[in-house]
Amino acid sequence: MSYCVNCGVELETSLKECPLCNTPVINPNHTSSETETIPNPYPADRGQVDVVRRKDLGILLAVVLSATSVTCLLLNLLVFRNSLWSFMVIGICICLFFFASPAVIYTKIPVYCALLADGIAVGFYLYLITYLTPSNEWFWMLGLPIVVTVTILIEIFTLLARKLPFTILTASLYFFVEIPILCVTLELLIKRFHYSPYSITWSAVVLTVCVIIDIALITILTKKRLRNEVNRRLHF
Repeated sequence: MSYCVNCGVELETSLKECPLCNTPVINPNHTSSETETIPNPYPADRGQVDVVRRKDLGILLAVVLSATSVTCLLLNLLVFRNSLWSFMVIGICICLFFFASPAVIYTKIPVYCALLADGIAVGFYLYLITYLTPSNEWFWMLGLPIVVTVTILIEIFTLLARKLPFTILTASLYFFVEIPILCVTLELLIKRFHYSPYSITWSAVVLTVCVIIDIALITILTKKRLRNEVNRRLHF
């Protein structure tokens, strides 16, 4: 048994070069003719696992989620009848299906339609939860408006990212523009849900900080020399 002179790994006698560092192997105990007759200890063919088709993966996903939903529904109707707890599981399965569909089933669906479908799925899930609560007022006054607001903001962010030049700086600008909008909307919706006077308190702090950051980002983006310096120093 010989060893590689470069990395020291133990070598088979039939090898002509090290499998680790590709250094040529010279064994003084064997002639060149003897070395050629020794078979290679490693297989020549490389196996490859077949790639799973997205269609098959989609079928598996649909079957698993459907089986989970139906099984929980039957358990709810036949065994555990205290509440409609199965609606929670069914709603999660619906959300997972819509979240995963663009990647494994409908790969050519426009991203805006996929995001809209995700928002509808989340809204439907929240609606199913209303069957487990004494009142559905929270859904119409708080849950649904929040889902609609978040879906619209994500759609706008995606539109800006696809239609305008997209960099880390521009993405940060879009993010810090939408964050205060979301926070102010959340606070107003919470005030509305509790029948309190419309006013902003904690969201005003978020709004102030984000406005300062937005002004700084706009200044950087509009000044080419400053933008290049920031990109160079932060390795963007």
